[in-house]
Amino acid sequence: MTTKRDYYEILGVSRNADNNELKSRYRKLALQFHPDRNPGDKEAEEKFKEAAEAYDVLSDSKKRQIYDQFGHQGLQGQGFSGAGGFEDIFSSFGDIFEDFFGFGGQRRSQNRVRRGADLRYDMTLDFMEAAFGTETEISIEKTEICSRCQGNGCEPGTHPETCSQCHGTGQYSQSQGFFTVRTTCPYCRGKGQAIVNPCSSCRGTGHMAVKKKVAVKIPAGVDSGSRLRLTGEGEASPSGGPNGDLYVFINTKPHKYFKRNETNIICLVDISFIQAILGDTITIPTLNGERELEIPKGTQYGDTFVLKGEGIPSLRSGLRGDQIVQVDINIPTSINKKQEKLLKEFSALESNKLKNKLKNLLKNHQ
Repeated sequence: MTTKRDYYEILGVSRNADNNELKSRYRKLALQFHPDRNPGDKEAEEKFKEAAEAYDVLSDSKKRQIYDQFGHQGLQGQGFSGAGGFEDIFSSFGDIFEDFFGFGGQRRSQNRVRRGADLRYDMTLDFMEAAFGTETEISIEKTEICSRCQGNGCEPGTHPETCSQCHGTGQYSQSQGFFTVRTTCPYCRGKGQAIVNPCSSCRGTGHMAVKKKVAVKIPAGVDSGSRLRLTGEGEASPSGGPNGDLYVFINTKPHKYFKRNETNIICLVDISFIQAILGDTITIPTLNGERELEIPKGTQYGDTFVLKGEGIPSLRSGLRGDQIVQVDINIPTSINKKQEKLLKEFSALESNKLKNKLKNLLKNHQ
């Protein structure tokens, strides 16, 4: 038979240590030997259980009094069989683990208020709607608190009753040899309460699936990939907490004339080679309607013209970007005889002009 170590020795405290000292020392040992920090280490696992058992006894005034008078045998005579497995430890000392490690035991986590789940909605906008914003209404399916029972799951006029199996603890205990195994109560699912007269609308769940229309205001300047959050429009909480949120993901349709580059827009306009040579005033599209643009003489292919402040508003500042107009010179694929004659005359003039330039260049170098 294995001899158990002294509980005071395990925790490293004196026999007159108070509860604060016991708790502080147990925290340090639990942190040192926690199984998540020592995966696969059987020795650390045993020390973790040993420290839990020592703290369980010494932090309980009745158990401590029996231990101080009669030792381990006195506790066994009272039916104490140790701290049990990890589930047992985390259930008993969940408050310590939550305060110190950032997580709690099974029982505590079951009773913790949780917010509802978030929802996602994918929305497709026209180019102009994304550029200047819009207001629309969408339909979503979600769960909400049952209006008949106000979320308690009971038929109006009745109330939840203490679970007769776990007596309100939410835990179901079974003795297996020297150990006591605690699991979530299968009758009340850890809630500690049972619904005897379930609500006829939600059948005792406290929630109902509904279809709801939600107003959505789209700010000017959104683009594909933008995400809007509507606070509280997600699923209802399963435990009386706040609702989740609704996230609206934006996708923007392409435009016939414009391409977007952040807050700038780019459009391509065709002009004839005659317009490029002689210059002209043309009508172009903008986000605010048509306007005139002056094409100067001698415009070349790929030349650009910038219209300041004619782009898309910035989501952050509200200032609009620019519209960049790129020129594409259209070369005709067929011409009539008169056009051909005129072009040949023009070509001859250009040829004579080039010859004269060459003559002058040669003279200057003689």
